Amino acid sequence: MPTCRRKRVLLTEPSPVLLDALKHDPAREVFYLAETGEIFDHYEAYAARMSFYRLKQFQCEVTGKSGLDYFQALESERQEARTMHSRFPDQLKAAVLKAVQWQVMGRLDHLVEAVYDRFKDRYYPDEKVYVDIQGDKYLVRVIEVSAQGSAAPPQSPVPVASTSTASSPLSSDVPTPIHKVAEDLKIPVKDSIAIDDPVKYVYKVQVLEEEKQPGFARTAEKNKGKESGRGQWSGTFMDVKCAAMGRDRLAFSKSILRRFIRDCVDRDAAVASPWTVKPAIAARYGVSSVMPDDIRKGVETLKKGEIDKRKKVWEDKEGPAAKKRRQMAEEKAEREKAVAEQRQREERERVEQQLKAKEENDRLTDKKKKKPIRYPTEDLDVVLGDKERRAGMKVKRPAPSKLAMPCGDDPETNAHFLMSYNFLVVYGQPLHMSTFTMDDYEAALRHSAIEPRCQLLAEVHAALIYNLRTVPFNRHSAVMSLVALKEEEDMQSEVFGITIDDLTTAMADVGNNWERAPLRHSEGREGWEESLIGCLKDHATVENFPRLREILTRLLFAPEESQEPSGSAAPTPTTSPTPPRLTTPTAPSQLYHKLPHKDRIAVIAFMCNLAISSKAIHAHMEFCEEQLTALRKEKIEVNRTKKQQCACQPSLRILLTDRCPIKPRGHGALQGEHKFEINGDGDTIMRDSSDLSDAPGSENEQSRAPRRTAAKERELARAKASSVKQAVAEHRRLDEEVNKLERRLEGIEREFRKLLGAVRVKPIGRDRFYNRVWWYDGMGAASLIGSGGTVQYTTGRIFIQGASEFDRELLSRRDENIEQRRLVEEGPEGMLGSNDWAVYNDIEEVQEFMAWLNPKGVRELNLKNALTKWWNHIGPGMRRRAADLTANAKIPEARRSARKSAGTELMREPYMQWTNRKAVNGQ
Repeated sequence: MPTCRRKRVLLTEPSPVLLDALKHDPAREVFYLAETGEIFDHYEAYAARMSFYRLKQFQCEVTGKSGLDYFQALESERQEARTMHSRFPDQLKAAVLKAVQWQVMGRLDHLVEAVYDRFKDRYYPDEKVYVDIQGDKYLVRVIEVSAQGSAAPPQSPVPVASTSTASSPLSSDVPTPIHKVAEDLKIPVKDSIAIDDPVKYVYKVQVLEEEKQPGFARTAEKNKGKESGRGQWSGTFMDVKCAAMGRDRLAFSKSILRRFIRDCVDRDAAVASPWTVKPAIAARYGVSSVMPDDIRKGVETLKKGEIDKRKKVWEDKEGPAAKKRRQMAEEKAEREKAVAEQRQREERERVEQQLKAKEENDRLTDKKKKKPIRYPTEDLDVVLGDKERRAGMKVKRPAPSKLAMPCGDDPETNAHFLMSYNFLVVYGQPLHMSTFTMDDYEAALRHSAIEPRCQLLAEVHAALIYNLRTVPFNRHSAVMSLVALKEEEDMQSEVFGITIDDLTTAMADVGNNWERAPLRHSEGREGWEESLIGCLKDHATVENFPRLREILTRLLFAPEESQEPSGSAAPTPTTSPTPPRLTTPTAPSQLYHKLPHKDRIAVIAFMCNLAISSKAIHAHMEFCEEQLTALRKEKIEVNRTKKQQCACQPSLRILLTDRCPIKPRGHGALQGEHKFEINGDGDTIMRDSSDLSDAPGSENEQSRAPRRTAAKERELARAKASSVKQAVAEHRRLDEEVNKLERRLEGIEREFRKLLGAVRVKPIGRDRFYNRVWWYDGMGAASLIGSGGTVQYTTGRIFIQGASEFDRELLSRRDENIEQRRLVEEGPEGMLGSNDWAVYNDIEEVQEFMAWLNPKGVRELNLKNALTKWWNHIGPGMRRRAADLTANAKIPEARRSARKSAGTELMREPYMQWTNRKAVNGQ
C-alpha cells in the first residue's frame, strides 16, 4: 500500500447516501475512480481525490522510492511484488505460509529469522537448487526427497541411460509428508532439529542440461576450442545431502523472505494480534483460514496477559492509594469546573455587553479599524498602490517569447526537448558524455546532411543504447504491438504508402543484434542507426510510443528516385508540403538525416524515459544523495567556523583602539612622550618627541632622572608597538580566513546545485500566477565555473512554463477575476497555458522581469531571492551566450571561393566541432 508522509493511504469508503441509493436507487449515476475502485456521489469529491492522488508526495512501501504520485507508487509496488513472486520458489510458498499462519510475534524481523532458520537447509521436490560437484556449482532439480538411508557424495553420480530432463519414477505413488516439523514455529529450533534433522534427508537430484546452467554462454566462449568436462554431468542423477546443496540468493534470502511474508500476511493493530495470511493467498496455497480453538485460546490468553501487564505497570506508576486520590481529584475537578463555568458565564455576559456597546459606538462613529497586513503574504493579495507606481515598480511583466523556444510554438515538442537535454547533461557522468550547450544540441537535431555526419547525434544515441541494454525488455514488442494494431483495424491502412505487413517484413532483419553490437567511439559509432531500430523493436510499443509506426516507416523506406527533390529546386512557400510516398526499403543509416527534428526529439525523449530506470542512473543518484549529505554536514561546520572567526574580530578592533590612544599635542606635552601611528601597510611607527639623548655627559643628578624616565617610556612604547603589530597581523589573518570560508561556502552552493539536479529537478521559483521559472545551468555534469574562474553556461536562458492544472484550479477558486488581472499584468501575448513554454534570451528582459516581481508576495520573494543569489552566474552566462552567437553568426561574403565546399563550411559550425572527451575506451 503506498504511503504518504510515512502513513498508509486508506481508500475512501462509500458514503451513507450511496449505500442507501444501492438499495432504493440502483440506477443512480456516480463518479467511479477505476484505478482504486472508489465511488463518489459528487464530482467535487472525485476531483479532490484525484488531485490528491496526482501529487508527487507518495512513496513506494517496498522499494522506498519517493516523489511519486499514488498510481506510480502503486504500480511500483505491484511490479516489485510480481518480481518477488516470480523469484521465490513455488515449492516453499505453501510451507512458509503455513508456518507463519497464526504466529504471535511483535516484529516482522523476528518472524523472518525464525522461518529462515527452519527452511534454509530443507528442500522440496521439483525445486531447482545448486549442487557442488568437484568444486563447481551445477543447477539441478530435486526429483525425490527421502528421510531414510545415507547419501552418496555428489562426486559419485549415478549415470542413467537417458540425459533427458524428465524426472525419474518415484518409489511410491503416495507422497510421503516431509519437513512437517519445520512448519510448526512453536517448537524451538533445537528441538525441531532433534526431532527432524535436515541432515538426515537424502535428495535424489538430476543435473540439468549444460545450456541451462548459469553463465553457460560466458563459459563456452572462454573454453572455445578446448575440451571441457562439465558436459559429462548433464542429465545424470545423484544422491546428495543438504551440506552440498544451496539456493540462489536472488530466490531465497532473508530480504526476499521478508518481502514475501510482508506481501502475503497482515496483522491487526490490537495488542498481541497474530500474523494472518491474506484470505485470497490462503485459499490459493491451501492454508487454513479458520483459527484452531487451542490457538485462539492461546491468543486470548496472551492478549489478556499483555493488557493486565500494562495495567499493572500503570497502577504501579500511580501508587497504592491512586484510586482514592483519583476520586478526590475528580471531585475537586468537578467543583472547580462548576466554579469555572459560573465565572465563564459571567465573563461571557460582560464581554457581550462590551461588544454590543463597542459595535454601537463603531456604528455611530463609522471608524472601523482595518487589520494591518503582514508581509510577505499571498502574492495575489498584494495590489500595487499609487506609492509603488510612483516609485517605478512595473505593472506589466515583460512578455517572454514563445517563438524563440528551440521548437517554436509547439508545447509538447519543447517539453520533450528540454527534458531530454537536461537528462543528457545532468547524467553525463554515468552516460560517459561530455557536456554541450543547448544551442549545439538544437543545431545537431536539425542536422540534415548525410555527409559529414554529426558526431554529437551519434554519441547521444550510442550512450542511450548502451544504457538501455541493461534495462529489461520484451523481445519484438514493437512487432507484436503493430500486429495487434492491424487486427484492430477494419481495413489495411497505409502510412506514407507502407502497410503494417510491409513494415514488419522490413523490420525483421534490422538491428537484431543491437544489445551486443559494438558502437566504438574510435569508429565514429558506426552502425548506431541499425542499433536504434533494434532498440525500438524491443523496448517500444504503439501504446508507450504512439509515433512508433511513422518513425520506423521513415527510417526503413525511401521514396522512389523520381520523387526525390532535386538539389536546385526548392519548394515554394505558398505550397503546403504533402506527405511523401515511400516505396524502397533502405538502410536506416541512409535515411536518418531525412527524419524531421520533431521525430528525432520524440525518439530521444522516449529513450531517456526508459534510461532513467537503469542501474547506472540509479547508482549515480544514490551517490549524489550521499554527497549531498556530506555537503550539508560540511556547510554546518564551515558556518560554525565562520561565526567563531567573525566573533573574534570585534575584540581585536577594541584591542587596537585601546593600544593606540590619541595623545594631545601642545605646549603642555611632557618631554619623552611617544606617539604611535599605523601606516597604510598596517605597520606601527613610533615617533619620539623628546630632545633628550642617552649619551653620557657632565649633567648633574637632577638632569639624569628625566633621562632614566624617558628610557623606560621608550621601552614601554616599543613593547606596546610590538603587541599592536601582532594584533594587526592577527586581524589580517582572521580576515583572510573569513574570506576563504566565504569562498568555500560559494563552492558548496555550486556543488549542491550540481548534485541536487541529478536527484530531482525543480524550478527556481514561481511568480504570482504560479508560472514556473526554470534555469538549467550548473546542474549534474555541467559546471558554472570553468578553469581559471571563468563563467560557463549550457543554456544561457531563463525559461517560463505555464501554471500546472492543479495551480490553475487554485487560481479559479479565488473570488476576483484572475483572467482580467492577467490581461493587465501579463498582457495577452504573455499569458501561458498549462503546457506552454516561453523564454527570456536577453539579459535586459530578465532584469525587467526581476523588477516586475513584488517581494511582498511569498512566491515572488523566494523567486527574486533565488535569482539574486545566482545572478553572478545568470547574467555573465547570458552575456557570454550572446557574444558566442554573434561571433558564430555567418557574415555574407562579397566573393565566395568556388573551391569551398558546403561540407567544409558545415564542419566549422560549433556543434560539429564538439567531441566526447568522456567516451570509454572500447565502446
